Amino acid sequence: MELDLQPLELQTPSFHPIVIAGPCSAETEEQVLQTALALAEQGYRLFRAGIWKPRTKPGGFEGNGEMALPWMKNVKNETGMLVSTEVATPQHVELALKHELDFLWIGARTTTNPFAMQALADVLRGVDIPVLIKNPMNPDIELWIGALQRINQAGVKKIGVIHRGFSSYDKKIYRNQPMWQIPIELRRRIPNLPIICDPSHIGGRRDFIAPLSQQAMDLGFDGLIIESHIAPDKAWSDSQQQITPEQLGNVIEQLIIRDKTVSTEDLRQLRSEIDEIDDILMDLLTKRFRICREIGTFKKEHNMTVLQATRYNELLESRGAQAEKCGMSPEFAASVFEHIHEESIRQQLAVINK
Repeated sequence: MELDLQPLELQTPSFHPIVIAGPCSAETEEQVLQTALALAEQGYRLFRAGIWKPRTKPGGFEGNGEMALPWMKNVKNETGMLVSTEVATPQHVELALKHELDFLWIGARTTTNPFAMQALADVLRGVDIPVLIKNPMNPDIELWIGALQRINQAGVKKIGVIHRGFSSYDKKIYRNQPMWQIPIELRRRIPNLPIICDPSHIGGRRDFIAPLSQQAMDLGFDGLIIESHIAPDKAWSDSQQQITPEQLGNVIEQLIIRDKTVSTEDLRQLRSEIDEIDDILMDLLTKRFRICREIGTFKKEHNMTVLQATRYNELLESRGAQAEKCGMSPEFAASVFEHIHEESIRQQLAVINK
């Protein structure tokens, strides 16, 4: 898939990767400027702060709105940093542009709604400003790509994405599940698209920021957007996932940046071995599904239902236990065998309905 893209132009010469930092919310003029000055002192060039804060339920702090936009312009004048905020409506975009913000990002809730994305695309038509698009709240890569296409078709060419993880109703270790395979697939489909990781929203806790940032770098992400507050414990929103500018400096200093220029020739032998194993896996799956079709024939002759729930549950439990003993995630094994079982059912139904 191709998008008509131009360089994002957010790279800081003294920093790799791209680092966008600042508080979750623009709470007061003093808090915003103090945080920006502390970040600028360390060399950071890209400042973020939430002007409008979408909350799951009413009653919480929902941002200062337009009143806070001059604070961002003041940051720009005092520090020389480029400033940004999240926009969710055409009015947000118009006000942000009026106050000369340098780049914008679109949040997960907005990305989920194609009507909202089209409204933003319409107001951005003809505007030459970098736009970052967060993944939708649900793990739907086509919805994410659709949002990119809408903005790009409006003529915006400086586009990047922010991976902030995906919502889940289950209690998990992370606030939002990383599901790294989705941004990896996005990179495969759109190789020249910059991908920025948001470890603050994935982890939901400040102690997760460093390991998640390193994982993003190991996967070849282009940058990080990290919530940094001059006094995180006193933050009006998301206090548990914000870090001080000094702590941010420690996170960035300890990052190991892998060399992307190493020739793939160095991996030829190992990749050749993987290809051979993949061929064996495909051969084994072919044999497995042949047996599934034979089972389908037996079920047809004996008037049995295709789905045998007890057998299916036993399969998932036993394979999960095997996976754990082999050093693999039980959840990974469950996901693999769910897909195998789905194809097995399809194969059996084809036999029965022949």
